[in-house]
Amino acid sequence: MTDPDVLTRQTVDLLRDLIRNACVNDGTPDSGGEIRSVRTLEGFFAGSGLELEVVEPHPGRASLIARIRGTDPAAPSLALVGHIDVVPVDRDGWSRDPFAAELVDGEIWGRGALDMLYLTASYAVVIRDIAMGPFRPRGDLIFAAVADEESGSRFGVGWMTEHRLDLIDASFVLTESGGAPVGVRPSITTTVGEKGIAGRRLVVRGTPGHGSAPWGARNAAVIAAEAVGRLARFEAPVQITADWRHYVSVLGLPAELAERLTDPARIDDAVHELGSLAGFAHASSHTTISPNIMRAGEKENVIPSLATVDLDIRVLPGVDAAQVDGYLRHALGELMVDIEIVGDRFEAATRSPVDTPLFAALSAAVARAYPNADLLPVLSVGGSDARFYRRRGIPAYGFGLLSRRWDYGTFRMLFHGNDERIDVDSIALTVSALDFTVREVLA
Repeated sequence: MTDPDVLTRQTVDLLRDLIRNACVNDGTPDSGGEIRSVRTLEGFFAGSGLELEVVEPHPGRASLIARIRGTDPAAPSLALVGHIDVVPVDRDGWSRDPFAAELVDGEIWGRGALDMLYLTASYAVVIRDIAMGPFRPRGDLIFAAVADEESGSRFGVGWMTEHRLDLIDASFVLTESGGAPVGVRPSITTTVGEKGIAGRRLVVRGTPGHGSAPWGARNAAVIAAEAVGRLARFEAPVQITADWRHYVSVLGLPAELAERLTDPARIDDAVHELGSLAGFAHASSHTTISPNIMRAGEKENVIPSLATVDLDIRVLPGVDAAQVDGYLRHALGELMVDIEIVGDRFEAATRSPVDTPLFAALSAAVARAYPNADLLPVLSVGGSDARFYRRRGIPAYGFGLLSRRWDYGTFRMLFHGNDERIDVDSIALTVSALDFTVREVLA
């Protein structure tokens, strides 16, 4: 292994380049421009001897796959899967230019720094270092820098799963997100599963009219606004999962609060006592419905006859599509006379087992940095490309290793938030842990 300080500097430099590429994915096919970061990575890998392939299902929506062939075709393989697209920003909410990748007081600032470009850069540095060194893995080592994770992966892992599975298939997978210390000991979060997704659109119909006489009108925008309010207030039934119980157990909370946080009848009155963890606590114990995009009207003096509301729905294990639609009808009540629920997307929650060689290697890697620390299996309330592997029975974990300055609440809040950043100490810990893990699993 190369000097760890050298690998850290390489990762920092590559991360800053990836941030500056500004591969912003707004959900439209022509956004993203991941080809820019693919070209950056091709330059980074030049002269390494790595086997590279680029796929581009839509112009500009490119992914790069690098591979080291193992010495034993029958040995287990490992894929490091990192996305290179990032979500849009509200520049007014940022303290610094979100795409300048400034290094300030030991932190790299920028959109995607935490989600998940620091990991993608770390994967690239680790595989290049192994390719250029004496170590030869028994099984294949794959690095995939993929497009479109932030909008469903239809031009990334989703597309390759359907059309080029040979490029990204593996026995085990590492991707986002994890690594935040929890509790005094500490425990290190490792994502072993995630909630499912059930996107829906509400189509609201009213009656057009002149905006100068709104009294008594069936204004689709007003009906939609009432629908949004009802959905925001709606609470799906509480589910206390084994992962949430385990999470609460390591927080070091007073016994009385811990009991309320694991009691279906009392958790809703207790989550606010967790501060920055409150949102995660609520999402970990409820199927959630978030009305995020609302459209209505075309002209200011015309009462709109049509409005749409796009919903982000995340489902806990055991919840099915019929229950989701039942929740919506219950929340909307009599408004349903003017509303149609459109869409049937449903992806069930997924989870990987933890009795695997990869999980054991991650535990050993963590112990090198945090003696006596345990891995804390976490059910993510968001989504990742890991779900494509878990559906096929392949263990996939979200893993990094963050410094003590982090807590899980802050970690969660910076994902898709303002002033996203990552510290150099966490990058150093992550690169070292990943290098150790890869060599352990593929030795």
